[in-house]
Amino acid sequence: MTPFFRYAAGLLLLVAAVVQAPAQDEITKRQAELRSIREQIHEYEEQIKEQQKHEQATLDLLDTYDRKETLLRRLIGRLRGEEDGVEHRIDGTRKTAAMLESQLAFLKKQYASYVTSIYRKGRTRDFELLLSSASINQLYIRNEYLKRFTEQRRQDAEHITAKRREVEDVQAQLHIQLSEEQRVIAEKGAEENQLVALAADRRLALAKIRKDKRNVQREIDRQMKAAKDLEGMIAQLIEQDRIRKEREAERARKSNLIVPPAQHGTFEFKKGKLRWPVNAGTVVAHFGNQKHPTLKTITVNTGIDIAVKVGTPVVTVADGEIAKIWWLPSYGNLVIVDHNGGYRTVYTHLTEIKAVEGQKVREGDVIGFTGETLNGPRLHFELWVGKDKQNPEQWLMKQ
Repeated sequence: MTPFFRYAAGLLLLVAAVVQAPAQDEITKRQAELRSIREQIHEYEEQIKEQQKHEQATLDLLDTYDRKETLLRRLIGRLRGEEDGVEHRIDGTRKTAAMLESQLAFLKKQYASYVTSIYRKGRTRDFELLLSSASINQLYIRNEYLKRFTEQRRQDAEHITAKRREVEDVQAQLHIQLSEEQRVIAEKGAEENQLVALAADRRLALAKIRKDKRNVQREIDRQMKAAKDLEGMIAQLIEQDRIRKEREAERARKSNLIVPPAQHGTFEFKKGKLRWPVNAGTVVAHFGNQKHPTLKTITVNTGIDIAVKVGTPVVTVADGEIAKIWWLPSYGNLVIVDHNGGYRTVYTHLTEIKAVEGQKVREGDVIGFTGETLNGPRLHFELWVGKDKQNPEQWLMKQ
């Protein structure tokens, strides 16, 4: 094999490794995840049909809309990832095809020059070369050279044929990938259309629910229950943290290792200096006792409610780790961030979450977007130290 062919073969293997399709187990895992999301969406669609039979908008129907919307957004996010992956592979395949076509053109040109030379001069020159040998030994060496040269040309012709097949195979792969891209784009478009239709249905149901005072009272009751459930979740996280630390200390003791002091971070020094979880908005419900404007009842707010536009980015107020992502009636999608030293922040009423549990986050990282509650577009924000609820406005910087 000539140096050029050795170089070309090595380069081809390198490019092929870059543009190859994802591993089969990864594809299977993604397909299973998409299938699971679609099955859950279907279940909520059936619930919506059943709830709509009563021809009355309820908070339960609103919950089902919200759960379906969350899944639709997750599905669309996964499909966007699929689309990006396919586009990356298409780009790589196109580069490979261009490289192979360039190699094939070069080989054809080199081989055509050789064939043309043979056609013009025939074998006369080779015969003359042999007859002009100064000795039998030189005659033998020149004859062997000509044999090997002819064999190399035969191999070159075979390489051209093989290269042509490689070009055809890569072009076929590109066609498959382009078809896959079109399928993913069409599927993503269909889900986005479904999300738009769902949003319209949700707005209609929300308008009807707001007209019924019984729903207003029931929503207050749901908020109180959600606050209790959230308190239980915080307690569970504290207990998990305690158990983890005890196990780490036990492992260190058995290994005769020195346990480093607990990390408290800098959160405790940020009181009055914390950034806000949204860049714009107005606090419409403060921490502590609140009097309902319509029902005139007294309720306890465990955080603050900030009126914002729907879709406003929600950011972490300090460095930390995503400790919990959950959903609760009345609170909707929520995220709990652990900031070390027993400090945690809570963000609820999120229409979309852009983080995963266990993810390290920096101050100002976007973790989601705001949605719309029975009282309008809101972000509910809480701050905890251990099991104690804090007044967030005493921690946030003055606006």
